[in-house]
Amino acid sequence: MQIYSANQYHKLANFIGDVPVYLKIEGLNPAGSIKLKTAISLIEESERLGLLSPGRKVIESSSGNLGVALSMICAQRGYPFTCITDTNVNQVSVNLMKAYGAEVIVCDTRDRNGGFLGARIALIQEMIRQDPRYFWTNQYANPANPLAHYNRTAPEILQQHPNCKWLFVGAGTTGTLIGCARYLREKAPEVKLIAVDTVGSINFQEVPKKRLIPGLGTSRRPEILERDLVEHIEFVDEVETIRMCRSVALDYGLLLGGSTGTVLVAVKRLRKQIPAGDEVVVISPDMGERYLETIYSDKWCDANFGSQMYQHAMVG
Repeated sequence: MQIYSANQYHKLANFIGDVPVYLKIEGLNPAGSIKLKTAISLIEESERLGLLSPGRKVIESSSGNLGVALSMICAQRGYPFTCITDTNVNQVSVNLMKAYGAEVIVCDTRDRNGGFLGARIALIQEMIRQDPRYFWTNQYANPANPLAHYNRTAPEILQQHPNCKWLFVGAGTTGTLIGCARYLREKAPEVKLIAVDTVGSINFQEVPKKRLIPGLGTSRRPEILERDLVEHIEFVDEVETIRMCRSVALDYGLLLGGSTGTVLVAVKRLRKQIPAGDEVVVISPDMGERYLETIYSDKWCDANFGSQMYQHAMVG
């Protein structure tokens, strides 16, 4: 049985006036996020190259979504899977991974940039030293990560929306971003690609900051990042992300994940630069159910952001 991801869109009417904005909804596939494509590519390419075979154990670092997707694919193919995550992970993702039989290890040690990624990777490397049966899919350096989105995500967008003029993509491990950027540069250079990152991420900046919402940003620059492919970058603070997610829930009846809210802030911010009638596509990596105890929780928001949540009106 092969697992495929969904290919559905939702139009946000009047989001930025006369500009049609379409969300490419990736959260409706069986794994609940765009990371299903990444997981399939990581596993299949590793098998094709002879790096992964029966008897090996898969291990990966993930803030949640890739861990869930790999749990599903590894269960299907008979590989034991261990996910190294951190304290920002939501409990729903942890429960999903365990339901698929995965081992979940939560790292609570921060790295020198204030995040957890460096510590998560160090733990993986130590576990591999202790047990060489572990195979690290390494989403941060594995070309199979952007390849998934070069082969599938970007072509899907242009097939369904041939008039797309602007594509907004969030930057996490940058697999989706770089795969799409490479495809557009080769096949559709007229499409303007906008990368969106979180304030405090060091993908494109040098000053790290503590971040609480998983999915976007990193405290360790991934090896697959090709900065020359990215010409325009918008940086969004997590408070803006939360406001946008909540606003879209109330105005459009859509419960979206943090990455989508972050990218939609950038769309609003650039609305004056987008000519009326230009078609905008926004990649929406996941839905909001996994964020009910964080982004959509008044208690969590008050505890972590306090009065910041109410000091300024939302962009737009």
